Amino acid sequence: MKSSEMTKKKLQLIFFVAIFLLPASGIISSQPPIKERNILAKEASAINLEGSLIPDNSWIRMPGYKNRIFWDNLPANIRKDYISKAEACLNYNWPVVKATDYLEFIRSGDRRQEAYSACSNALISLVMGEMVEGKGRFADQIINAVWYFSEQTWWGWSAHLGSQKSGSGLPDVNEPIVDLGVGEITSNLAWTLSLFKDEFDKIHPLISQRLRQEIYRKALTPYFERDDFWYMGFTGGRPNNWNPWINYNMLTSYLLLETDPAKKIAEVKKVINSLDKFLNGYPDDGGCDEGPSYWGAAGAILYECLDLLQNSTGGKFDVFEDPLIGNIGKYFYKANIHAPYFLNFADADATTGGNAPVVYLYGKAINDDTMKSFGSYLAKLGKWGEGSLNGKIGDQIRGLMLLDELKNAASKEALVSDFWLPETEVAGARDREGEFSGFFFGAKGGFNAESHNHNDIGSCVMYYNGKPCLIDIGREEYTAKTFSSKRYEIWTMQSGYHNLPVINGTEQKDGSMYKARNTNFTASNKSVTFSTDIAGSYPESASVKSWVRSYTLNRGKSFTIDDKYELTASEKRTTSSNLITYCKVTEVKPGVLKFEGDGFSLNMIYNSSKVNAVIEYIEVTDKLLKRYWPNGVTRIKLEFKDIGLKGENKVIFTPG
Repeated sequence: MKSSEMTKKKLQLIFFVAIFLLPASGIISSQPPIKERNILAKEASAINLEGSLIPDNSWIRMPGYKNRIFWDNLPANIRKDYISKAEACLNYNWPVVKATDYLEFIRSGDRRQEAYSACSNALISLVMGEMVEGKGRFADQIINAVWYFSEQTWWGWSAHLGSQKSGSGLPDVNEPIVDLGVGEITSNLAWTLSLFKDEFDKIHPLISQRLRQEIYRKALTPYFERDDFWYMGFTGGRPNNWNPWINYNMLTSYLLLETDPAKKIAEVKKVINSLDKFLNGYPDDGGCDEGPSYWGAAGAILYECLDLLQNSTGGKFDVFEDPLIGNIGKYFYKANIHAPYFLNFADADATTGGNAPVVYLYGKAINDDTMKSFGSYLAKLGKWGEGSLNGKIGDQIRGLMLLDELKNAASKEALVSDFWLPETEVAGARDREGEFSGFFFGAKGGFNAESHNHNDIGSCVMYYNGKPCLIDIGREEYTAKTFSSKRYEIWTMQSGYHNLPVINGTEQKDGSMYKARNTNFTASNKSVTFSTDIAGSYPESASVKSWVRSYTLNRGKSFTIDDKYELTASEKRTTSSNLITYCKVTEVKPGVLKFEGDGFSLNMIYNSSKVNAVIEYIEVTDKLLKRYWPNGVTRIKLEFKDIGLKGENKVIFTPG
């Protein structure tokens, strides 16, 4: 085989793996089971979608360009901010996304995301500036944006080209694929065409004609004609957040642009059937195994899809009373530690602002006052509405319509006493309902092939007074390696850098067969306990028969980590119980470590006759991780002196 052919096949293999790993597919092989609920298809049938879907655009409740009463009466500071951003783009030189920008992904792993995001942000700024000002000053640059995107080969992101038949590297004009990037641009351009078609036609009829043609050619037609995009769910497996994210953008665009009523019905039905595949793979408890920050691109966007379907049918399509839809929404506020800190396993970020208006509207739709008031709380915490908004064009306009309602809504942080998601196997608890002071802990069971997976079965986080003590580090900036066969070479993905044991020198292994056993949760007014046997998450080389990891919160008093284990062999390799913290750690005396965090101090009591405490500082250099852990993190390795074949070890945290 020629060298060039070998290189091509090697690259195709690498990116085939990338596509069928996390988030490039997020397909899970075994758990949780796929349940053929088909909630949305059943609702479409029950309301007779063919007779209920509004055929024209009269369903749109958002203010159009000519509604000067709305736009001229926005708060002065918001108007000023939008216009200022648009003015900054008046001389924007629409750059070519070069071949080398795409190729960089297979050369160095750099996704070059800024090459795509800068142009998209300019389009949004110009459209929103013109909507607000209404004088036509930004029209020419909006037309330049339309022409720029029309001339572009592809609207997607280089990291996602691996699903092409020709493989990664460069986009194939003969095989337009629809990824997250294509979906985002499609939605923004569909809104641009819908809002400005009359204005475009005054200047030249080919502007609207060309834009509509390119939207269909690059996105809407391939999406409709193909069933093999993995995220649709039609080829099997469980799709992840890509499904609602792309479906929302496609649904928006079909509803805005399709003029043939029969074809619009078919397009909407396809989106509905695909969304059902997402819901069919969801656990009944509503847990998002991708974490709260990814919920913003999963559960939150699912809500937006359902809201669109409700609006475009005059309110007839309504599944918000379904228990699963409710649980998916409630998950987000259950996972709140003390905003902006949220329970973050896998690739989820340690902090998130959430999508405040969507959290509020979701709570309103499912009639959950806790979620509604939490959305309002997040809006105030993030100073939402004090300036221009973020997001896609349609989302920003909807947000502007909510300014007064959110400002005047009841506002309260959601701080639930405890929660347990039995299918997701994630739990959390705090000292007192409604208060962030004192202890909070979260823990997980599950298996090591979850979406955005880390090898973290049985791990935990523990916060005190709403600030981090024991942490989940999260993930570094995404590169080609992140979603390749080398994913678990990255230190943040390894169990040795989670709050977990290394057994006989062996860490946990990735794969759906590596999973927790007998996970349990109990809670009372006085104490909360989570326990799971993590032995099944380690390969045979660990020589472990059982390792029951338990976390106990004695409300208002202490937090305990307890390990009861049985080994089949005691190797001459180190066994240690590792802890990762953002605190400064010092040894007070043998058996006592002091953890000094942000405004708190805790003592960790351990059995110094059983284990030695090794304190290891780790500098954080990754740009993304430095946002959360700028001062670096510390790993404590409690190394067993004589592990034996059977035993127990525990540590207790108490206020210092």
